[in-house]
Amino acid sequence: MDFGIHFPITDPTWIFFLVLMIILFAPILLGRLRIPHIIGMILAGVVIGKYGFNILERDSSFELFGKVGIYYIMFLAGLEMDLENLKKNLSKALVFGVLTFIIPFAVGMWVGIYLLDFGVVASLLLSCIFASHTLVAYPIVGRYGMSRHVSVSISVGGTMFALSVALFVLAGISGMYKGEMESGSWILFILKCLSYCAFVFFVFSRFARWFFRTYEDNVMQYIFVLALVFLSAALAELAGMEGIFGAFLVGLVLNPLIPHVSPLMNRTEFVGNALFIPYFLIGVGMLINLGSLFNGGSTIQVVLVMVLVATITKWIAAWVTQKIYKMSVASRQMMFGLSNAHAAGALAMVMVGTKIEIAPGQFLMNEDMLNGVVIMILFSCIISSVTTEHAARKMALAEDNNDGMASKNKEEERMLVAIANPETVEPLVNMALMMRDPKSKKELLGLTVEVEYDEAKKQAKLAQRRKNLEQAAGIAAAVDVPMKTRCRLSTNVTSGILHTISEMNASEVILGLHHKHGMIDSFLGKFAQSLLKGTYKQLMIVKCVMPANLMRRIVVAVPPKAEYEAGFYKWVERVARLGNQVGCRVHFWGHSDTLPRIKGYLAKFHNSVRTEYSILDDWDDLLLLTGQVNYDHLLVIISARKGSISYQASFEDLPDQITKYFSNNSLLLVYPDQLGDPAEVITFSSPREQLENRIYDNVSKWVYKWFKKGDEQE
Repeated sequence: MDFGIHFPITDPTWIFFLVLMIILFAPILLGRLRIPHIIGMILAGVVIGKYGFNILERDSSFELFGKVGIYYIMFLAGLEMDLENLKKNLSKALVFGVLTFIIPFAVGMWVGIYLLDFGVVASLLLSCIFASHTLVAYPIVGRYGMSRHVSVSISVGGTMFALSVALFVLAGISGMYKGEMESGSWILFILKCLSYCAFVFFVFSRFARWFFRTYEDNVMQYIFVLALVFLSAALAELAGMEGIFGAFLVGLVLNPLIPHVSPLMNRTEFVGNALFIPYFLIGVGMLINLGSLFNGGSTIQVVLVMVLVATITKWIAAWVTQKIYKMSVASRQMMFGLSNAHAAGALAMVMVGTKIEIAPGQFLMNEDMLNGVVIMILFSCIISSVTTEHAARKMALAEDNNDGMASKNKEEERMLVAIANPETVEPLVNMALMMRDPKSKKELLGLTVEVEYDEAKKQAKLAQRRKNLEQAAGIAAAVDVPMKTRCRLSTNVTSGILHTISEMNASEVILGLHHKHGMIDSFLGKFAQSLLKGTYKQLMIVKCVMPANLMRRIVVAVPPKAEYEAGFYKWVERVARLGNQVGCRVHFWGHSDTLPRIKGYLAKFHNSVRTEYSILDDWDDLLLLTGQVNYDHLLVIISARKGSISYQASFEDLPDQITKYFSNNSLLLVYPDQLGDPAEVITFSSPREQLENRIYDNVSKWVYKWFKKGDEQE
């Protein structure tokens, strides 16, 4: 019976369906055999391609999606890189880049000329193929959460150096046969490359910052990011380089603007890993002709030589780098695994070689060399994937053991986000996500409290409260973080929050800054003040005037004796995570006895966070910080409850100073953990009592300022 299906299948619906089935079932089947998913995709391409069972033809869809896939791999490599680690290890990355280029290049020239009997130019092209490599196994690193490891940063930096030099030589070979590469042309080529890099770094970064600040729609932001990737790739090709270099470069530019824990990052990774990258790997497999190994002739000799030379020389480069810098065996395996795969760069060079005509009807890349390179891609990708998987698993286990020892006695972390205003839902949840432990399995807690007694108004307000919670849960779900939500009815907001803290064992509370209503209203509002009295859990009050990912610096004001508070290291940990996610510098201002404690903790647990330390002796007046805090900075003020060790009478002036000096700045006001068990019975005074208390507070402030002025005169 004829079902109307003929091989190779050309119907777009069936093509897409079969590709999706491969993407779905290849990891399931090979996962049981402990074979990396990447290998499964490539082998599946071999099976369904014209050199296998000829089920699918490598049509324009594989060309399109494959190109997007390799751009995605390089873009994610730049986007997820720890730039601080790269800066600290830039010399190591350059050394590894030089070694991983020079050793394969030199050996490749000798092998091509003396062992394979290729011409000088063909051997030069073969050497460039050996020297370059592609980060095909990088998705494995991301899956294990090792993208910020030192060896990964060194590997990615070395990759871009080796690939750039190889593509530069390739451009020279191509231009030489086209008659374009004269001495002036080389200078013009270098100037075009430098101009392109400067344009991407300076123009793209400012344009992206403006766009993210102006448009907050998630779909628009993702399309904008994807458009920048392809624009950068296209401009790179216009400058005479390969598009994969442009994709990596724009990843570096957007790295500080897209936090690792954010909905935009999650969507970017998800779409690439789910569709585009597998499409690219399947397309690579469809190019491989395993049958040529059994056809006799010189093909099998060329393949064996290429595979051995490509593998051994890359291993030597990783081994020498490990010995020079006394790194671990797992680091050497990681560097070798990431640098051994040949795919995008090799394919680009092969395609160039097949188009360069050195004589009538004779091309630079012959059939044996073409088959050898394509089969080398298969074996190099297999070796790269297996080695990277092994190294990443070993590093992840070692890191989990270290984290387990470090956090053995730490409190269980459960953040409670108290939501009242629909406008603050997104900034509050994003702040919680960036301060949350990325390895924690505990869910976030979302809470809204309704105190309306009018039954007619209550239902409408409850509907709005639930809508706010749904929005909060959706933001958390976008980064694969579960959120348990609760809409609570209570006699007052404070009581509802306190009971939820107790019932759900919350470790800290995050809420938005109160909006003042009337002259008699306080800066924090009665609910926040009541919370401070009702719980000794850490309380963080947030005001964001711009998205957190666009902040360029975090300025932290720390009072004297803050190191003696029970929650000292907890808030230091939260600020460090925030600085790590935003990717900006954290500047601590504090007492000379306090700063060394902060510095020691960060050096031990967060050495990748960029920090500065300055002495702030006169805590009484925050006017000193006005010259340090700009509109795109986040001001973090560490305060304290009355009666605590670090509490000062000058804290009474904080609301006035914040309103006067920092009203247009983003603010994070932190009240750290305290020891003790406060009374959780919250009562609200009458209006008359509130007025009396207000007068008493004002008189106390006046007396305090009068004595302070007298001390200054003395």
